[in-house]
Amino acid sequence: MPSPSKSHGRLSIEASRTPRTLMPDTPELAGAWKAKVLTLYPEMFPGVLGHSLTGRALQEGLWALEPIDIRMFARGKHRNVDDTPAGGGAGMVLRADVVGRAIDFADKGHDRADWPLVYLSPRGVPFTQAMAQRFSKARGITLLCGRFEGVDERVLEARQVEEVSLGDFVLTGGEIAAQAVIDATARLLPKVLGNAESTEEESFSNGLLEHPHYTRPAEWEGRTIPEVLTSGHHGKVAAWRQAQSEAMTKARRPDLWAAYQKAEEGKR
Repeated sequence: MPSPSKSHGRLSIEASRTPRTLMPDTPELAGAWKAKVLTLYPEMFPGVLGHSLTGRALQEGLWALEPIDIRMFARGKHRNVDDTPAGGGAGMVLRADVVGRAIDFADKGHDRADWPLVYLSPRGVPFTQAMAQRFSKARGITLLCGRFEGVDERVLEARQVEEVSLGDFVLTGGEIAAQAVIDATARLLPKVLGNAESTEEESFSNGLLEHPHYTRPAEWEGRTIPEVLTSGHHGKVAAWRQAQSEAMTKARRPDLWAAYQKAEEGKR
């Protein structure tokens, strides 16, 4: 097994199961939030995470990414990572022994209390903004990307893996879901967005959907910006935005509206 990580100044150097050609050429500052991704396709990363604000933050070392190839933990002549499902049925299932070794490698030196282990699964708990906030306050996260029919249940139980879902639909693998979770989390890290207020006023941050936005030109195809937004009266603007958020949430997401009302009643 690889030796423990070593710190040289602020840079952290750590042995990895990822082939060097697949490792992103980015600095890794000691103590920076880190996402480890267990996947059969490490070449899919950083993917969209390497662009825009998250990509720039990755290049600056504000957060770190380590894709780990699950195939590196397969053994035997054929190094199989999957097998047919017990009891019969279509497809293949990722083996418990292979995934278990991959998780143990990624988990080394981490306390699950501040380094969550998450399996991206359609049967998992729905991913929310509150969950992204929780993940952003940890030291890092390890994400397990499933493939085929899924992962042997025994390893999920034995390693106490948290299952998280993006929604009621099925993807061909967990890599897209993993990138979505990382993006939603990394943007909450200090200095990643550059403006902390951006994360405080957006959808779900206060239990409501975000209010509508407008910008120049003042008139477009006969449509004008609501007069209150050009009044210069900050109090009226804030009240208008709050009312719009409430109306939009009530109309589009009655589940969120009910939860918001309950929370507001609890404050009284």
